[in-house]
Amino acid sequence: MKWLIAPNAFKGTIEADRAASLIKDTILEIRPRDQAEVCPIADGGDGTCLLLSELLGLEKVFAAVNDPLGRPMRGFFGYDAHSRTAYLDVSTVSGIKWLKEYEKNPWICSSYGTGELIMKAMDYGAGEVVIGLGGSATVDMGTGILRAMGMLFLDEKGREIPMFSPYFLERIAHVQLTSVLPDIKFTFLCDVTNSYFGEEGAIPVFGPQKGLQKQDMRRFLQASESFYRLLQAKSENGISDGEGFGAAGGIALGISAFFKTQLAPGASYFFEKVRMKDRIKRADIIITGEGRYDHQSAKGKGSFELMRLVKELGKESWLITSGEEANESGFDVILQLPDLDFKEKEVIERAEEALVKTLQQTLGRYKNLKI
Repeated sequence: MKWLIAPNAFKGTIEADRAASLIKDTILEIRPRDQAEVCPIADGGDGTCLLLSELLGLEKVFAAVNDPLGRPMRGFFGYDAHSRTAYLDVSTVSGIKWLKEYEKNPWICSSYGTGELIMKAMDYGAGEVVIGLGGSATVDMGTGILRAMGMLFLDEKGREIPMFSPYFLERIAHVQLTSVLPDIKFTFLCDVTNSYFGEEGAIPVFGPQKGLQKQDMRRFLQASESFYRLLQAKSENGISDGEGFGAAGGIALGISAFFKTQLAPGASYFFEKVRMKDRIKRADIIITGEGRYDHQSAKGKGSFELMRLVKELGKESWLITSGEEANESGFDVILQLPDLDFKEKEVIERAEEALVKTLQQTLGRYKNLKI
């Protein structure tokens, strides 16, 4: 039996590569004659470009930059010298994971540190930057990145607005280009289809997760609309909101006003880069997983997109997940994890134990499994 072990991250508990290792060890412990290939997956969410860089064996380049609140930290990106392409995640330095609950504040948090990484990549020789949009702490429409790349944002009196200052977006009255913008193109990987504006846009859907208070919703929307009009007036490319531009607080929307930009479904892009079809063809059973499969999973998430690819190639797919929404998803076998108490201090350990135990029980029921 040949297995392809390709889990996504189990959000809040087990990283994709760790999950893959646990699944492989468990399978081979019970079925030592089987063969197992490991390829953890991502779909544009937190850590997508890190995982992609590791799977592709890219050089890891480090730089001193700022976190979402302007505190110093160490960031990095993967670099492919052959294609002159840098791979980085917004979450690496501008991620919500770096903030305590009381520090979440989209009026202050900025993508500036990600912009610093982009500039470092350009100094390194990059002509293209691929950015994973998941896990950001910001709803800044890319102003932080644009500032790091040489753009100035001025208040109504023509004074530069300091980065990481309160109500930054609302105070912008003028956008000023300080020099010729660099010649670089961007590919943004996303795992959501939300636009920036609208009822399902970044502000109402993701704003509360990033600290936006209910009473500030309208005010933040007005600030965003005002800045958007400034971008429209300043852009020579033309700028238009659309599907996917709500990811990471509108970063791709702001960048698209001045740079060549494309949005790509994170899962499809990832699978192409790691030659997932070839890996599936070599396997008999493909086993994937995520923390909780729900109605959002079928809208571009990694496990669902992998299942579609597996079906296309006529192989068998297994899914490890919690909840019951996966029962009608189309996977051949569902391994249902127990619900966890995320307030428990040892929740990661409990999650790993549950993953292993659930897989052991399922394999026990398939002792004579042969393909």
